[in-house]
Amino acid sequence: MLNYHISYTNPLTHFVDITLTIPQNKQEELYLQLPAWRPGRYELQHFAQKLRNITASANGEFIQINKVTKDRWLVKATGAETVEISYSFFARQMDAGGSWLDEEQLYLNPINCLMAVEEREQEICELQLSIPEEWEIACGLPEKEKHVLEAANFDALVDSPLIASSNLKKETFEVNKIPFHIWIQGDCQPDWEKIKKDFAAFTKEQLEVFGDFPVPEYHYLNEILPYRFYHGVEHSLSTVITLGPGELLMQPSLYKEFIGVSSHELFHTWNIKKIRPKEMLPYNFAQENYFRTGYVAEGITTYYGDYMLARSGVFTAAQYFEELNTTLQRYFADYGRHNLSVADSSFDLWLDGYKPNIPDRKVSIYIKGALTALLLDLQLRQATHNTASLDTVMRKMWENFGKKDKGYTEQDYAQLVDEVAGQSFQSYFEKYINGTAPLEPGLDEALKFVGCTLNEQENPLLHEGRYGFKISSDQTVKVTAVAPDAPASHVLSIEDELVALNGRKLENNLQQLLSLQPEVVELTLFREKQLRVVQLKLDGKSYYSKFTIEKRKDATEEQKQNFKLWLKQEF
Repeated sequence: MLNYHISYTNPLTHFVDITLTIPQNKQEELYLQLPAWRPGRYELQHFAQKLRNITASANGEFIQINKVTKDRWLVKATGAETVEISYSFFARQMDAGGSWLDEEQLYLNPINCLMAVEEREQEICELQLSIPEEWEIACGLPEKEKHVLEAANFDALVDSPLIASSNLKKETFEVNKIPFHIWIQGDCQPDWEKIKKDFAAFTKEQLEVFGDFPVPEYHYLNEILPYRFYHGVEHSLSTVITLGPGELLMQPSLYKEFIGVSSHELFHTWNIKKIRPKEMLPYNFAQENYFRTGYVAEGITTYYGDYMLARSGVFTAAQYFEELNTTLQRYFADYGRHNLSVADSSFDLWLDGYKPNIPDRKVSIYIKGALTALLLDLQLRQATHNTASLDTVMRKMWENFGKKDKGYTEQDYAQLVDEVAGQSFQSYFEKYINGTAPLEPGLDEALKFVGCTLNEQENPLLHEGRYGFKISSDQTVKVTAVAPDAPASHVLSIEDELVALNGRKLENNLQQLLSLQPEVVELTLFREKQLRVVQLKLDGKSYYSKFTIEKRKDATEEQKQNFKLWLKQEF
């Protein structure tokens, strides 16, 4: 059994001290690998940059340890029966994928800081925490004795984040005799009855999709923060959610985010933690795990996160449409949809998937993935006369792949869709998944099946809708994006600092000045510290349109019934 010991001396330094004890060693040379990335965020994160003072010892004496890559080490064990590796880790990243130490808590994502012993990754791992006696531990792993956790192997160990504190709040609810534990660390006043009622509702709805649950119990680990924040990361036995500000937790604006991200992460327990792309089974933590099916792993999950809240009655149909419309705005705000498919954008997650990068290069697998999932769900319902849906596809993905610990390929997924539909969906995959065809016509047609329509309106912000540029206006007015071939594209560049319009200083008044419809629009700006004057000319076209999904006033009774079958709510 490998033993990982966690301790600290001064929590205000944020340094955690880690000792890895490797017993029953028979190797002359040992290789240690620190993960380079974490599941749920498909980019290299170089966790090794947060380690210091790495040493190795055996029989009470230091032995040689050398770094052979940025996050891999070679230990000259010379056959010593027991080897100890010691180092410190800087735990000061408060998000759902990070770690944090202060005087009130230890929040640890083990994947950030625990090394694997190569060729011994399948051994049982023990995690021993030297923390104050009165502190409680919130974690998906069993506590074999006080402050000692046990994992079946290294993968299970690093997939099990924990919060240790004396201030943890906890409530438990059950669905189908499965316990779900909600832990809260942070200053807030949760309405536990409302939370448990809503969580139980969307949990029940998700269980109905798949039939059963991959694990015997589940833990929501919530870091409720005193400032604005939103982030969630999935794990097999748990999720970590960082959210704030805590005083607004039960207010509608933040509460909808709380239940939305919780529903999303729960769906991941099936979709990605068990129903996993072939390229990621098993995970290779040392390097990129390229895959093209992010539209399944994250896109479908993003769709179902809010969709389950509507189907379970936690959201009204109007509230659900609000969330859908937000997704639409995010999609149509980026012209990258014309340049890179959602499948190629999935592959490129490892390159720039979580960064703005160059303008209009790619799409979000979460946003376009959710919209293509909505499209597929409605098309399947129409093709099968409501006898099958995306639920059917996901249930079969669970039965055929997730339950069998078998990875799926993009071809497997496409073939399963054809099987459920009873006809070829090749056009869907060619146009919307592997291609960059506009979504609007297909989505509008699919929405008619449930008595709805995709409505396009001109952007009310005149600089966006008529001239085709976006701005940020913190202390200065800066151009942040320019629509291709829009009037602004001929005279403006990103990061231009706009100073005046027709001689009038700009100070949160651009919309008002443009609404006067001046015959000439003359902008004074700084570009690379050089003062310039340019003229904007209208071309009569519309840019950055606003799209919304709305119910049709002329919806038929059949369409209204289809709506009810889809959303489990009256039209």
